[in-house]
Amino acid sequence: MTRTTAKRAADVDRDAAPFYELRRGKTHTGELIFAVWQRPSPATPHLTEARYIGGLQGRNVALIEHRLFRRLRALSIEATGLLPGATRRSRLPEDEALRLGLLFRLLAPMRSRPNMRACLDGVESMGREEASYWLGMAMNRKNPRRVLMALRFLLIDPKAS
Repeated sequence: MTRTTAKRAADVDRDAAPFYELRRGKTHTGELIFAVWQRPSPATPHLTEARYIGGLQGRNVALIEHRLFRRLRALSIEATGLLPGATRRSRLPEDEALRLGLLFRLLAPMRSRPNMRACLDGVESMGREEASYWLGMAMNRKNPRRVLMALRFLLIDPKAS
């Protein structure tokens, strides 16, 4: 296989997968903002514009930022050095986009540090299928808050609280 045919094959494989991006920024008050978006691609012809998957900002990002930064560093995504008001975008692999989107949706309304840590550990240990199942339930149900609450109940150990 020549280089050009290998490159074309890689481009076809990339086009055959959904396209996700991580948008990260900083508010004028210095709070970090992270959001996962699904972009239109040949693999998702029903999307005509970017679709919001999940986001997290402020205090909740500060509570998990060391683990989030480690995860992004493994993907070669720089999450530090943002100027206030600036936004950066990076392409995300599908597996990471599913996990981060679910994690952001799950942690956004939470306040308890031990419970947030338990949810973070649970989502990080999920397989791709399980994470995509829960994210799909949270995005496509009539009452997504109930789905997310059920997942929190499953991930949080009642004895630890």
